[in-house]
Order: sequence, then structure tokens, then C-alpha cells
Amino acid sequence: MATQAQSEKRVFHNDDDCPVRNVVSQIGDKWSLLILFALVDGTDRFNSLKSRVEGISQRMLTQTLRDLEREGYVNRTVYPEVPVRVEYCLTKMGRDIVKPLYQLVCWADEHQNEIKRARKAYDERS
Repeated sequence: MATQAQSEKRVFHNDDDCPVRNVVSQIGDKWSLLILFALVDGTDRFNSLKSRVEGISQRMLTQTLRDLEREGYVNRTVYPEVPVRVEYCLTKMGRDIVKPLYQLVCWADEHQNEIKRARKAYDERS
């Protein structure tokens, strides 16, 4: 985690024990947040998730679901049927992390036009 230096400014260490880095590195990628929010609607299957998260490739969805499962945010259940049925759902920790992230999503939605204007103004200056 961040430590306070003599100047009272936080220092963020570049190691595996930094919880901020650990969480943000996983959910801050291009697809994880979208998949988490897709699963807020309830248990879903792979192809349904793929159709709901537009633009994601099969390979990327597979990898991101594995990463989210490894982190403890998503549960994968395999049913021994023919053909095999696999379902994904949020774990308790997954449901917990979505709550504060929902505030971020709302903030982004509310400030989207302001962010676009800032980017445009910056690009015009550069």
C-alpha cells in the first residue's frame, strides 16, 4: 500500500503487496469492468456474454473470465451435460467490487462530454 513519506505525500510501491496496484491492474483493463457489469444482471453463459460485450474476441473473453475467476470476482460452473454447459456469475467479492465501480461508471457517464471537450482542447493545443 501507499506509505507516508516525511513530506506527508504518499509513496506507491511497485510490488505485489500494493493492494491498489493489484486491484486496478485487473479491473482497469479494457474488458474486465464491462464483463463484471454484464454479470450484474445475473448468471450468464459464454456466448451470451460475448454478444453483450460488443467487440470482444472469443480469446480475450476467455482470458479475461479466467483472470476474473483467479482474482475471486467470478465463479465458473461446469455442468456435466452433453454438450457441456458452462455458466459464469459474480462471487460475493465480485458483487462487492461492482458497488463502488458503479459510482465510477455514473461519474464517467455524467462527465463524458466534459472529458471529450478537455481532450479536444488539449489536442488542439498540442
